[in-house]
Amino acid sequence: MHYLIAIDDTDNLESRGTGHRARQLSTYLADKQLVQPGGITRHQLLVSPEIPYTSHNSSACLGVEAEPEKEEIIWQTCCDFLLSESAPGSDAGLCLAKWDQVTTQVRTFGSRAKQVVLTKLEAEQTAQANQIRLQGLTGTHGGVIGALAGVGLRCAGNDGRFLWLPGMRDLSGYLTVSVICSQGTIDAVRTLNGPDLPPETLVNVGEWVRPILRGGQAILYVEEQDNEWRILPKQQIKNLSD
Repeated sequence: MHYLIAIDDTDNLESRGTGHRARQLSTYLADKQLVQPGGITRHQLLVSPEIPYTSHNSSACLGVEAEPEKEEIIWQTCCDFLLSESAPGSDAGLCLAKWDQVTTQVRTFGSRAKQVVLTKLEAEQTAQANQIRLQGLTGTHGGVIGALAGVGLRCAGNDGRFLWLPGMRDLSGYLTVSVICSQGTIDAVRTLNGPDLPPETLVNVGEWVRPILRGGQAILYVEEQDNEWRILPKQQIKNLSD
């Protein structure tokens, strides 16, 4: 069964960010043979003086395959991990949901978290109404807002960028589209105007690929520059995915 696990506000100004913690959690769960990890996405939420955050106010969401009978131990393992690894002063929140539990209400909550200031109470009520596990673990527990929003945005499929996919970080240099997709678990290599590049097309992916979540797929966007195909610059990717 496909599950989504989202975390938020696990860091402080001196620690590594929530994206790093999400990658650690994914590895931790896989090492314990509790899940088969899929992609990890980053979702940018509203930046406002009314919202306490460390640096960017983004949450991270893991997509995993797991047996339903392991759900309880997965939940407890995630809780224990975040209680142990979240930075001092953090307000860590954790959300675990089956894919089909992420209703329109939850997806709308995620979308609204990018636009308006939401409350812990609304996050808790939304999760409860949809029988989704949601819990604050450290500090004020404010991370429950971003954790639930991360699940909603990931399921909606048109927000954020991938921090990790199986094989993604092994991609570098000049590769064909077919190799990029097969080795990096990327669904398509595409221009901003829409056409997907043919499998035999050679692309300069540089040293770090940043696929975007679009239409529920991992899409690597490219442009033609100096007579070759290259991935879009980091800032342009951020502008598209935030």
